[in-house]
Amino acid sequence: MSIDSENDLVALKRIGKIVALALQAMSASVRPGMTTAQLDAIGGAVLRKHGAHSGPKLAYDFPGYTCISINDESAHGVPGGRVIRAGDLVNIDVSAELGGYYADTGATVAVLPVSPLKHKLCASTKAALDRAIKVAQAGKPINVIGQAIEAEAERAGFTIIENLSGHGVGRSVHEEPRGVLNYYDDRDDRILTKGLVVAVEPFLSTHADHVVTGGDGWTLKTPDGSLTAQYEHTIVVTNGRPIIITEI
Repeated sequence: MSIDSENDLVALKRIGKIVALALQAMSASVRPGMTTAQLDAIGGAVLRKHGAHSGPKLAYDFPGYTCISINDESAHGVPGGRVIRAGDLVNIDVSAELGGYYADTGATVAVLPVSPLKHKLCASTKAALDRAIKVAQAGKPINVIGQAIEAEAERAGFTIIENLSGHGVGRSVHEEPRGVLNYYDDRDDRILTKGLVVAVEPFLSTHADHVVTGGDGWTLKTPDGSLTAQYEHTIVVTNGRPIIITEI
């Protein structure tokens, strides 16, 4: 969607704060020995407290309030009985709706102690998100987002999961512009416009360049067991620095 009024921005900031609070609570609660279902329940409780509804449940009848993916799982991991262990990379993705507006955010939590490689992967993926947000300005081509992410991945020696991408958000979980790529494609001539609402979410990996669907029909994972990390913010494009609505 694109912002049409101050009311739109206020409503987006409201749901943006809620998903950010849910992500914050979940991230702070990650401990070895807990299950992903227990972690998901924490996020669900935050959403209910603020009157918000799980985006994946509303849009896709997803079997969880949030998506929780571990190690070689990049996205759409189903909460359940899996036990989180020391050294795991736990990706938490929270999207939700309130009053007809949606926001989407995510982060990867490294469960200490972790190897230097895992620490670097998380730091580089977060840096890729920061670099992409800085260049996302009205009048620029959408592909500057992927260009910034690709530059960070190459600098750090990591690969990009090419079949996962950012997307428009606001009136639904996934909307136009679809396929906001995490790598540079010079054929993509779409232009960022003032007020456009976009979820920017780089997925970096130690080796893989794509994901496949797991046996549960939901979880997207690397075919070779490579580690992945993801960080995500929902932004509103402006003539300068974007407004990050999922930032507390």
